[in-house]
Order: sequence, then C-alpha cells, then structure tokens
Amino acid sequence: MSEALVRPLRSAARTRTYLWAAGAILLLALPFYLDRFWLQAGLFAMAAAIGAIGINLLTGSTGQLSMGHAFFLAVGAYGYCVFAAEGGDGLTGLGLPTWLAAVLAVLVAGLAGGLFSPIAGRLRGAYLGIATLALIFIGQHVLFNARDLTGGFNGRDVPPLSLFGLTFDDRELVVAAVPFGSAEKLWYAGLVLLLGCALFARGVLRGRPGRAMNAIRDHRIAAGVIGVPVARYRAAVFVLSSMYAGLAGVLLALVFQRTVPDYFGITLSLEYLAMIVIGGLGSVSGAVVGAAFVSLLPQLLTRYSDALPLVSAPGTGGIAPGEASRYLYGAAVVAVVLFLPGGLVRTAAGRRVRTGSRSIPGEER
Repeated sequence: MSEALVRPLRSAARTRTYLWAAGAILLLALPFYLDRFWLQAGLFAMAAAIGAIGINLLTGSTGQLSMGHAFFLAVGAYGYCVFAAEGGDGLTGLGLPTWLAAVLAVLVAGLAGGLFSPIAGRLRGAYLGIATLALIFIGQHVLFNARDLTGGFNGRDVPPLSLFGLTFDDRELVVAAVPFGSAEKLWYAGLVLLLGCALFARGVLRGRPGRAMNAIRDHRIAAGVIGVPVARYRAAVFVLSSMYAGLAGVLLALVFQRTVPDYFGITLSLEYLAMIVIGGLGSVSGAVVGAAFVSLLPQLLTRYSDALPLVSAPGTGGIAPGEASRYLYGAAVVAVVLFLPGGLVRTAAGRRVRTGSRSIPGEER
C-alpha cells in the first residue's frame, strides 16, 4: 500500500484515538457535575446497552429472532435479590455476599438460556420468535404469583452492592469535596461493566465465532456445508445473550433499588429489538447508540414535558411521555428500515473505510 493511501488512514486512526480519550475523560468526570436525574438516566442507558449488545449478538449477528429478552433480564434482577437479600417479611433470601449474588444471578440467567437453547438451536425466524414470546407469559405468571421469591405485584427491595469494602448505597462518600451517593458510585461500576461487555462482544465478532455466526445468519445451509455446527452455535449464542440480559437486569435492579413485575413485559422486549434496529444490526457500537436513544428518550420527555407541545404528565389530558417516546422511536424504526438500513452508526459515522474498491476488515464492527 502506497504512502499516499496509508497517511489518511493513520490520521483517521489518530483522530479516533483522541476522540475516544476525550470521551473517556468526559464520562469519568460527569459524576462530579451532573445531578442525580442525569446520572440515573445514564445508568439506565448503560444497562440497556449491555442488554442490547446481548440481543444484537443473537439477532443481529446470528439471525435468531428473540422476543423473550425481558424474561432473562427479570431472571437476573430477581435472581440477584434472592441471592443477596437476608429474607424476612415472607420473602426468600439467601444472604450471600452481594458480589457473589450478582455473579450467580448472571449464571442463572445463562442457565435459563441453556435450558431453552435446544429449542433455540433448532428453530429460526418467526418460529423462534413465537417460542421465545412464550417465555414472557411464563415469566409474568411466575413474577406475579411466586410471592415468596418476587414479592408479587409490589415487587421487592434490592440490596445494595458491596465490593472491595465499598457499598453502593446512598450513604455519602465525599470525593474532591463532591458527595457521592449510590448513583455516583454505580456510575463507575456501570462504565466498567459496559466496557467489558462491549470489548468481549467485539472480540467474539471479530474472531472465528463471529465469522461462523455471520455465516449462519447469511446462509444456514451453506454454513453447515462448510463445517459450521449450526445448532451448537445457535444454542451457545442464545446462552451468551441470556447472560448479557441477566447482567443488564442486575444493573437495572441496583439502579431502580426495587424490582416490579410490570417492567419485565413484552414492551421491554420490543424496546430491545428497536434498539438494535435503530443503532445497527450486528454492530456493538450500534447496540450502544440504539440503547441510549430508546432508553433516554422517555426520560427526557418526562423531564421537559412542561416545555414540549402535546406532551404532558400522565393523567393531565395530553400525550404521556412514555407514549410519546414509543411513537417517536417507532417512527425511528420505520425510518431506519426504509432509508438507513445499516442503522444510525454505520450510516452517520461511515464505519466502512475503503481503499480503492476494497474494505478494511473489521471496520464495520
């Protein structure tokens, strides 16, 4: 490759490095300047991004439609509560160390995905979507009726996470004259979890498993002919996606500080599908961007409902912020499908770098 072609690529790489460094510094500094609302909104976006990365591995990269993602989020959230809580008030709790409870909750979510994986390995398309939809109805029935485990309609409190002697609760910890509550502490934990999940998924997609997953998505029969164990890969990706969802559920529970069954319904699963379509199917960065868009939109509309036309607080006569947000990201899904089939990330950022007529491998991820 000639020097004239290499020089622009090196410049682009340096620019990306500087942008990533500036973004990292900004994210690390935000808890010192933002109030609790914005920190919680960011934490919701981080949890959504972790879950969206998981379903993007399943749907965007392997071509398996899942409508049951919310079920595995519920397994992670309630699993953490059961393992970490001390019990009492008629609720079951094992009283394990909270860090161990979080790990076990993610593993239980993966186990639940593993129990379903024989079905996931053999079904595809709408058939798998309908099968996973059944998980939502089963999960809702259990959440509302297994009161010893879930607390029923009222849900149950979430024990704060403790790690390395630091408890992520509202007891203030003063850092550089800034009081740190639960949101500020969880902010850094969320950043570490999101970064780890994104790098792991990126590594999977850029390696041999990613090539096999894409082959299965693009042409299942051809992938089997060239030696890819299709059923095994589908089952394994379903388990991995379930573990991502379980971790997202744990983080959501820690941010909410209370779990309620109504949250983990079919609407949540549809929102996750909207995230990956809007951001970009098969792209880790697309999952993060789509998750930020879908999760932050209703909170911003709620925050500024007084200043927006037609949007008002629930019960006051206008369109509720939650409904308005669904209309908007529903319209965004239609617009992306019709006009931006690569999603926001691939279209707006120009992820594919071309050298003549050739692409540099891996740039699309």
